[in-house]
Parts: sequence; C-alpha cells; structure tokens
Amino acid sequence: MNIIKKNIKKIGTVLLGLVILAGCGKEKVAETKKINIGITQIIEHAALDAVAEGFKEALADGGYTEDKVNIEMQNAQGDFGVAQTIASSYVQDKKDLVLAISTPSAQAMYNATKEIPILISAVTSPEAVGLTGDNVTGTSDMAPVDRQVQLIKKLLPESKTIGVVYNTSEENSQILVKQLKLESEKNGYKVIEKGITNINEIGQALDVLLKDVDVLYTPTDNLVVSATPLVLSKANQQNIPVIGCIKDQVVQGALATETLDYKKLGYQTGEMAVRVLNGEKPKDIPIETQKDTKLLINKEAVKRLNIDLPQELKDRAEMM
Repeated sequence: MNIIKKNIKKIGTVLLGLVILAGCGKEKVAETKKINIGITQIIEHAALDAVAEGFKEALADGGYTEDKVNIEMQNAQGDFGVAQTIASSYVQDKKDLVLAISTPSAQAMYNATKEIPILISAVTSPEAVGLTGDNVTGTSDMAPVDRQVQLIKKLLPESKTIGVVYNTSEENSQILVKQLKLESEKNGYKVIEKGITNINEIGQALDVLLKDVDVLYTPTDNLVVSATPLVLSKANQQNIPVIGCIKDQVVQGALATETLDYKKLGYQTGEMAVRVLNGEKPKDIPIETQKDTKLLINKEAVKRLNIDLPQELKDRAEMM
C-alpha cells in the first residue's frame, strides 16, 4: 500500500512538472509573437513624418500597442536606390505588414514583394503608377489642384503666369504638373515649368524661373518640399508669392495653400492596417482619399506682399 502511494505521489509530481513546463512554453510563445511592421519613407519632411505619426496612433487605438508590435522605420533620404534596399531588407525580415510613405517608397516596396501586405500613403495616384496589386491598399494624397488654382485667382487676381519646379524622377510630380496645366488652362493662366533631378539643381532652376512668373506653385514633390527654406528664400528675393502644398510650408513662410491633413491621412491608413491585421485582405479594401481640405494663410506673407485678403478667405482660413 505504501509503495502504491509513493508511486501515485511520483506520478502526480511528474504531471505537475509537465503542466508547469507547458505553461512556460505558452508564455515563451506569447512573448515572441509580436507583430513585425516596417515603415519605409522616401525623405524626411513634415507631411510624411505626420503620416507615420498618425499611422502609429491608429494602430495603438486599434489595439496594436507597443507591447504587441515591433515597428522598424527607415528613411531613404531621397534616394530611390536606398528605398529599394529598404524594401528588400523588409522582405528578408519577413515583416507582417509594411507602411510605404510616398510614391517612390511604395513602388520600391511593391517591386520587392507581392506577398507581404503593403499599406501605402502620401501616394498621389496609385493606379497611374501601377500600385494595384492584391497585397496593396491604403490612401492617396492627390492634391486639390483645382482649389489651389482657385486660391491663386482669389489671392492674386492680377497674376497671369504660374511657375512650377519639380523632380522629373517622381511620377507623382509629373501627374500633378499635368493637372496644374489643365486647371490653369481652364482659368486663363500660362504655366512655366522647370524640371530637376536632384536638390542641387533647385536653386539654379528657381533663379531662371522666378524672373518670368507672377506666382510660384509647389506640388507635393518630396524633393522640392524638403528644400522649402531654399525655395522660399529664392522667391522672397524676387518678391514672388509661393502657393505651397502642405501646412509646414505655410508655417515657414509660403503665402497660402489648400491642403490635406497628413496626420489624419496617416491615421486613416492606420485604421486600414488594423483591418488587415485583423484578417481582411488588402485586395478587399479599396484605396481611400481624404475629401476634407484646409485653407491655410500666412499673415506675415500677406502683409509683406501687400495683399488685400478677401473676406471670403478670411472667414474660412486658418491664419498662420
């Protein structure tokens, strides 16, 4: 009888040990089962940074907090080759999901994988640049070019010629310049354009361009936006008003813009990412846009350029 009791006790001890080991195994699995997300961004500037900020905020609000998600963020510093290297590294790391901010970064990521879910944002026209695969969804930041041209008409009624400088390597910029020409033609404006390929060419292009225009328009061109201080300095020397494309440009001194809220755009993209992480397929989630825009006006620029601000614009503008 004592032998039986001893054997039963031993069996119980072994079983208890197995249960404890099983529990420890589960804890280890739970600890290592974080979701791995990559963020790739073509260049550093306020609008793209705001997209990333909004995206991460939406993830957290959707239940994907820091204890559940590892986020790696890389910036290509304006170099498409580096963007391709980033994309390849994310594929090798087998990321669970990638946020690609900007058209070049989205193109590089899509070229690298047709399997990993890609959430795009700050992409002007996804269809036009071939971002329509089964693993792609996200948001477009197509600028309200029609409203921006109307803004020129209301703020600068005597202007006749619009200048634009843009990076010929960015397909999104080519699309926006084409749209600018269409809207300008409707409103009787002449457009003079200067194409560049790197940041070192911007100053020289502006020196030539600004002599022949009444107003300078800057599209959501990542290279040009990243050089906003130089653009504004050159324009101010010639007393040429600048119609920007994002809030940060107006804060820095551009006259005005009608623009999107890029943090909200990032948040909107993050909400879509949560849906994908919860099991929806990217191909079943249509690419979205942001319908609401903001009118932003720099009051110092208004004063410096001696502009008589129409009451209609005063009533709805956020003065910077």
